[in-house]
Amino acid sequence: MKLNELVRGLDGLETVPDVGAEVASLAYDSRRVQRGTLFFAIQGEKADGHAFIPQALERGAVAVVSERIPPSDLASRWVRVPQIRRALSTAGRVFFGQPDLRLKLIGITGTNGKTTTAFLVDSILRAAGIRAGLFGTIEYRVGDRALPALNTTPESLDLWSYFAQTVDAGGTAVVMEVSSHALAQERVWGFPYSVAVFTNLTRDHLDYHKDFEHYYEAKRRLFEGLGTPPPQWAVINLDDPWGRKLLDVPCPHRLTYGMNSNAQVKVKHLDRRHNGLEGTIVTPAGKVQLASSLVGRANLANILAATAASIAYGIPLEKIEEGLKDLKAVPGRFERIDEGQPFLVVVDYAHTDDALRNVLSTARELTRNRLIVVFGCGGERDRAKRPLMGEAAGSLSDLAVLTSDNPRGEDPLLIMSDALVGLQKAGKPYWAEVDRETAIRKAVEEAREGDVVVLAGKGHETYQILKDRTIPLDDREVARKILCEMGYRPGA
Repeated sequence: MKLNELVRGLDGLETVPDVGAEVASLAYDSRRVQRGTLFFAIQGEKADGHAFIPQALERGAVAVVSERIPPSDLASRWVRVPQIRRALSTAGRVFFGQPDLRLKLIGITGTNGKTTTAFLVDSILRAAGIRAGLFGTIEYRVGDRALPALNTTPESLDLWSYFAQTVDAGGTAVVMEVSSHALAQERVWGFPYSVAVFTNLTRDHLDYHKDFEHYYEAKRRLFEGLGTPPPQWAVINLDDPWGRKLLDVPCPHRLTYGMNSNAQVKVKHLDRRHNGLEGTIVTPAGKVQLASSLVGRANLANILAATAASIAYGIPLEKIEEGLKDLKAVPGRFERIDEGQPFLVVVDYAHTDDALRNVLSTARELTRNRLIVVFGCGGERDRAKRPLMGEAAGSLSDLAVLTSDNPRGEDPLLIMSDALVGLQKAGKPYWAEVDRETAIRKAVEEAREGDVVVLAGKGHETYQILKDRTIPLDDREVARKILCEMGYRPGA
């Protein structure tokens, strides 16, 4: 593809060298550059792409795209733009053949519930015979391939590539989690969403957004359109106060859901059991009979969100019922670990105070005895939520075990001391153990018949991020190993 074909649609284009140059690929990572690559130099949070321009040119980059004034010695190989991430997405869309023209995009944003809602929508689409790409915190699904997720929402260039592969695999839809970071950084600039879903807004990422208003404004951008018209449908949680603030979004159509009596998609005759949820979902399109293996109030909200999104997409009600029933579990989301033990062990991704309250409230409904929780707080993240998480864990459990959860560059003991303030405030029994595997062992070995043990924070993650390295650590595998060492066997 010629360089001029790629840059023709870039807003505010200032300089273009050798418009007839052939571009073989696009990259924002110098390690991916090969002969004929157009390299996008992006100033990131931790690294500056401009520092890697020499390596990119050495590898064969045909030109550099940047917001900065070109150095005199590179003026003939420099494309200057006012907003680099917008340019990256616009060029990526053209390079990969505008795959969005053959796809309907469903974007899901919010603090909690994005992953489960995305899995539910994907299951419903599959039940309706629709092949869809799935992109989120756990994995990226492209055709029949599942790829490990590096970010909840990848860079635009990667997404356009995945979208093109989805089309090639016969896909006609994409379901994706859209993070507040991606929205604020315009990683989804130019993406024409058909349906946008808002789950909720609770305390998280305030180390990045600084306050709730900025956090909310980032989420709101999904409903206003980023370089595109607003989505055709806005699906909004009416139970959430921030959701109610979204009722004025300029989307042509709106559908609300929740336990709120004024919600358009809501549940009646609900039966919450230890092994799932049953009831009737009332919608403007008719009734949906709910029979799901997912448990708890938080998952009910996710189910209502997915139902509303599917109605907005145009899925028949009987296929919605089928898709909701088909999804048995989501990795690391209230995932049960069963090795034949007489108590329940659950692994969950809850890493905010609100998510922790939700998962512990669900676990409380299932316990016949004590509720034990293992939790920690992430390093280099919002410190203010740590005592709130400690208080939530302490007040809602019978025994809390405070430990490490991806301390990153911070001292794990100092992180734990922040959470300890809230934990002690709850006035309940607790233990503190910095080594996460040891903490899990203590909790599991303490459990007795009828207890519920919740391992919170890491969910599907298979690693622990330390200051100088990343080590393998999967709460699910650790729990299974400990249970087997204790002599339990499935079916025994």
